[in-house]
Amino acid sequence: MEVVILSNGEQIAALAADVIVRLLAQEPDAVLGLATGSSTLGVYAELIRRFRDGEVSFARARGFLLDEYVGLAADHPQRYRSVIRRELKESVDFSPGAVTGPDGTADDIRAACSSYEETIVAAGGVDLQLLGIGADGHIGFNEPGSSLASRTRIKTLTEQTRSDNARFFRSTDEVPRHVLTQGLGTISAARHLLMVATGPAKADAVHRMVEGPVSAACPASVLQVHPHVSVLLDDAAAARLELAGYYRETYAGKPSWQTL
Repeated sequence: MEVVILSNGEQIAALAADVIVRLLAQEPDAVLGLATGSSTLGVYAELIRRFRDGEVSFARARGFLLDEYVGLAADHPQRYRSVIRRELKESVDFSPGAVTGPDGTADDIRAACSSYEETIVAAGGVDLQLLGIGADGHIGFNEPGSSLASRTRIKTLTEQTRSDNARFFRSTDEVPRHVLTQGLGTISAARHLLMVATGPAKADAVHRMVEGPVSAACPASVLQVHPHVSVLLDDAAAARLELAGYYRETYAGKPSWQTL
């Protein structure tokens, strides 16, 4: 796991975009894993800017969403398919049908989850998975207690997560209780995991993810055993890291040829 501590969210978005732009230059048909939490919105804004400047194309790429609410109408603005369309897809050149997500409107939820897993495998797996982290250490909607080997499935949200997400709805009561999410095993199958986290509210979860034990109590800690993880933090999110000085030194001394 490589931990990079930067000054602010703008620097984080720029570095994350660098990684994605470089991947698409090398592999135009790369498969991207797309998260829809607030932490990643700056990355999408930077990618849109670079697309408009002619620096990147998504025309041959594919995208898979990390998760989706269950029960929201197909045209609901907070459905994650709607969010990713609004925040990224409609502003770049993804081909029609190139971005998909788990189907939270399906009558047969189990079959929808299995089908989603099969679709990811058929696409060759995810080359780069963009991630955020919840204040309780969740990634995707894998709440504390989730199996580290889990696959795409239905999950019940904690009241804390529903409260955290209420800002996107008119009230907490409108936040669905159930979601579909890629499992920790599914996420771990991606070839490169790229996490972004900003702000003091994420500091404890980041500390537990990076320096705590690998445990279902902190689902994001599963990243410790992945062979290629990049964690991009601002100073506030890194505030509780005991080895913050070491992470800063190693990144500052990194060879110019070595990328994330």
